[in-house]
Amino acid sequence: MQVTSLLNQSEHEHDPSCDSCHDHEHSTIHLGLTLVGVVFVLNAFIVDWVFDSAHVVASASAFLGAVILGYPIVVTAIKDLKRGRLSINELVAIAVLAAFASGDYKTAGVVAFFMLLGEIIETRTAEGARTSIESLIKLTPTKARRIKSDKSEEEVAASELAIGDVIRIRPGDNVAADGVIMNGQGSFNQATITGESLPVDKKQGDEVFAGTQNLTGVLEIKVSRAGTDTTLGRVRELILAAEKTKLPIMKIVDQYMGFYTPLVLVIGALVWAFTHDLNRVIAVFVVACPCAFILATPTAMVAALSAAARLGILIKNVADIESAAKINAFVFDKTGTLTTGELAVSRLMPIGDTKPAELLRIAASAEKYSNHPTAKALAQLATEAGVPLAEPQHFAETAGRGVKADVSGAKVLVGRAQWLKDNGVTEDFSKSVDLNEAEGWSLIFVARDGHCIGWVGLQDQTRAEAKESLAELREAGVRRIAMVSGDRQAVATRVAAEIGCEEAQGECLPQNKVEFVRAMKAKGYKVAVIGDGVNDAPALAAGDIGIAMGAAGSEVAIHSATIALMNNDLRRLPFLVKLSRSTRAVINQNFLFGVLFIIVGLSAAAFGYLTPIVAAILHNVGSLIVIFNSARLVRKGEELEHYHPEPAGTPRGEGGSRHDASGQLAPKLA
Repeated sequence: MQVTSLLNQSEHEHDPSCDSCHDHEHSTIHLGLTLVGVVFVLNAFIVDWVFDSAHVVASASAFLGAVILGYPIVVTAIKDLKRGRLSINELVAIAVLAAFASGDYKTAGVVAFFMLLGEIIETRTAEGARTSIESLIKLTPTKARRIKSDKSEEEVAASELAIGDVIRIRPGDNVAADGVIMNGQGSFNQATITGESLPVDKKQGDEVFAGTQNLTGVLEIKVSRAGTDTTLGRVRELILAAEKTKLPIMKIVDQYMGFYTPLVLVIGALVWAFTHDLNRVIAVFVVACPCAFILATPTAMVAALSAAARLGILIKNVADIESAAKINAFVFDKTGTLTTGELAVSRLMPIGDTKPAELLRIAASAEKYSNHPTAKALAQLATEAGVPLAEPQHFAETAGRGVKADVSGAKVLVGRAQWLKDNGVTEDFSKSVDLNEAEGWSLIFVARDGHCIGWVGLQDQTRAEAKESLAELREAGVRRIAMVSGDRQAVATRVAAEIGCEEAQGECLPQNKVEFVRAMKAKGYKVAVIGDGVNDAPALAAGDIGIAMGAAGSEVAIHSATIALMNNDLRRLPFLVKLSRSTRAVINQNFLFGVLFIIVGLSAAAFGYLTPIVAAILHNVGSLIVIFNSARLVRKGEELEHYHPEPAGTPRGEGGSRHDASGQLAPKLA
């Protein structure tokens, strides 16, 4: 950007090594001098108005005010010229010097003040991204309670933490490093990382992230990542990277700004040649400063990045905001993207007089001490349904086949059909099965005292919001939605039918996914690829934009895609498309306003309809209009902050009920 901040530039010229605190001190001094200059100029107006014969005093006061206010402007312009750079700072300096030379010190002071005010507004706006980074830094505590070998605590600097250290987190503490809970449980506010507004319960074995806040419970956490390697550190790096990038249209503006100042100087010379009115020339130079035009894109970008980051959408390159508006095809991975990637109970089929709740109680009790995904799915459903579990006796597990246990005095077998047959269950219980395992179903059978009492169907559940999100993408104008998966074709077809995806391709190796994306691009589509960021990295790189799901805690996910979703809410995708289009619309509005403002302003100034003071006021009004127009983007997506999809793993029958009011599983789920 050719418009340099007068305040910031003078700070860094003074001491290139100054840090942010030093910058702040210099800014305070300049703001103080600005206020002093304003007081002198106002005093001149008051003296002239109250005392008819005190023109000398008024002129002296205006002279001092104009010098104080005009000095940083002129100095900045001179430094630009010394570097061989001609920018619009010279227009401002010439306008102030021209007013000063004409002897109208009050006008010179007022013009200088409003131009400085404009620079202050621009500086504060441009520092929006830096402020967000500083707020992220503040989320990580500077101290941590490290547990020593004798179990006592020592307070150490967070920067001293190393992988393998164990730290204690008390209620209300912010976590100092990424880690895994060793002891305790608590509720964590993860909004800064994932964009989730509700707290998330964590227990032993769960991962926690630096910068999140522990709301309840005392926990001991083993550090897995510290310092800049934490998820929060990666987030900070992404924001920094996004701040340094530019949209193509911004680069074009920068390229042509070098020609703009000479053009305005020529216009000013022509106005002087035809009118010999110095006030008109000054007004031309003031109104020609294209701050509204130059703020058009950066303000919209800062607002859009803020709205996206609030919902856990991290964008590495601001150009991807523009790219997302052009996307008309989405390619999804299946496992972990459109589905949860975890087994969940979907069918309970009791045999004979056994009730669904009893079948669940016996199966989950027998599996209580197993770490198999099937056992976890049964335990989760029992907890949600309020089914109490019995304590299993004589528990024994055969890997990959099933478990044996005594539950409430009965000998229980839970496992594959062949496992039951190998253990003496002779009846033909398979005839009751009406599901096809080739479509992604995993079946386990339950026997009590040698008789099969039912079976349980489990599957990788589709995400609750998947169908709605894909429908929203179509409403947003996306022409083609496809799913590619390494799973069997029958499984891919079933999942696609559940979520309303018209195109599904199974049995794809990573290179097949890349070929699919490239073929789609060859047909003229602008393609977004969505995956978990680990095994989908080649396909993510092949798309016009790559979006990694569930990137919190995953370094691979953050680095393999251009956009990272810190949580797994698919509703972020249609929001991203809509935000991109809204951002583009706001930028276009800002540019149109900025261009019209300059054209109309130059014409009005050249024909004498604008005084230098009015031109300076309008200059700031134009900048504020652009800033407030861009600020509308900040509130985008507020409705998603309070959206919480139904937990994965919910068994669904015809009515979709989970359990009845008594806490017993509804028979319709059988």
